[in-house]
Amino acid sequence: MQPAELLASTRLPPRTFYERPTEDVARALLGSALLHRTAQGLLAGRIVEVEAYLGKGDPAAHSSAGLTHRTRAIFGPPGHAYVYRIYGMHCCLNAVAEPEGLPGCVLIRALEPICGIEAMQSRRPAARRRADLANGPGKLTSAMAIGLNLYGADLTRGQLTIRIPDNSPPLKVETTCRVGISKAKELDLRFFIANNEFVSRR
Repeated sequence: MQPAELLASTRLPPRTFYERPTEDVARALLGSALLHRTAQGLLAGRIVEVEAYLGKGDPAAHSSAGLTHRTRAIFGPPGHAYVYRIYGMHCCLNAVAEPEGLPGCVLIRALEPICGIEAMQSRRPAARRRADLANGPGKLTSAMAIGLNLYGADLTRGQLTIRIPDNSPPLKVETTCRVGISKAKELDLRFFIANNEFVSRR
């Protein structure tokens, strides 16, 4: 898909889109497009898999420990990026949800690459298939050139944004427990588009 076509078929949602319960925002993000304007051009992918991390009563959420320097974005205005590093090398991207002061965020787990695929491949040379470019939270941030420098970025404007489709048929969404956590494993807070080859795992 060409950048002009992508922009013409999507729109930036208002901040109130994110100012809702985290689970609602997580489901609503499926099928939306994540865009990053870089020196290599526009990188974009369709969001096909997410996980919700709640504040209160969710020990797997970073915000469960309260307001810290690391988690300040989660407690801030909705519609901003919470980016953190895992294993000392990979970054993960989250969209902040809930009204300001109430913690909640949505981890973007997998994308279907749609723009800037050659640039993504140059950043992810180990990926042999298009489906492997961004089928995991660390893979997608690498492919999309998203690092800690984008912590707190406003997802409703600027270089890193999420755009929702103007017209989209209803999606069949599947729900499971979250992946790779040791706490609150029983909560079904992972959402993904059913039968989609770009999700991280089925």
